Amino acid sequence: LSPPGVRPLCRWPLAWGRAARQPPGLPLTPCRAFSNNKILVELDESSGVAMMKFKSPPVNSLSLDFLTEFCISLEKLENDRACRGVIFASAVPKIFSSGLDITEMYGKSMEHYAEFWRAVQEMWLRLYGSNMVTVAAVNGSSPAGGCLVALSCDYRIMVENPKFSIGLNEAQLGIVAPFWFKDTFVNVVGHRIAERSLQLGSLYPAPEALKFGLVDELVPEEKLQEKAMAVMAQWLALPDHARQLTKSMMRKAVLDRLVAHREEDIQNFISFISKESIQKSLRMYMEMLKKKKS
Repeated sequence: LSPPGVRPLCRWPLAWGRAARQPPGLPLTPCRAFSNNKILVELDESSGVAMMKFKSPPVNSLSLDFLTEFCISLEKLENDRACRGVIFASAVPKIFSSGLDITEMYGKSMEHYAEFWRAVQEMWLRLYGSNMVTVAAVNGSSPAGGCLVALSCDYRIMVENPKFSIGLNEAQLGIVAPFWFKDTFVNVVGHRIAERSLQLGSLYPAPEALKFGLVDELVPEEKLQEKAMAVMAQWLALPDHARQLTKSMMRKAVLDRLVAHREEDIQNFISFISKESIQKSLRMYMEMLKKKKS
């Protein structure tokens, strides 16, 4: 960050489309940047577009700390009149987000489970209900909760790499995607594909994800940034109030359903995750991951 009173210059737009076309020698675009341990945010004031990068290696798992920082960062942008849209991407190679941090759900107290699940809810409520244009630039694999982050955006662009996959694969871990995960999924891909995918815990390689409408388009990795900026410009060309009211109309019922049942959903999560059989499944999954690493 720059010293107090000195406005930093944005360097990311030079690689993100609009500013790449600036003639040589012109000054860089003024921007505001703020960063915490797990999230890096840069706002390009001239375009009104912010870049939010996940930087929580090794896999950008959605820990309690990550979720808290995510919500704080999103709230700052939501309250900033200069910001009209956000692009989400990963600063960690080959992974967008691995989803919910399993260590937050294993061997902890009931109070911890409640705090963690409330943070997961808050992340989704803020992102799915955001007034800003939200674009997911999925530059790596994105299972489970990582997929939810992408699904909650207005538009999803994924790197054209069959090694990268995306999907709500909770069933593979022996856990169940909650109703608001399901509702978000159904709204994107339709009931039949969502039902089959959720029951099988399917992870789809990028080409299949495009086929099923889980992502809106695929691009080569070197074109991802440019494409995300072009899509953002298209959405921001509309009057904000018309787009925002339309988005609210389309999403309000799903958001209201969680708000109305929020405490019940937390209690259901605590009851489910603390079952001995579920704790055993999570332990086995964690052991399997450790073996893969070694």
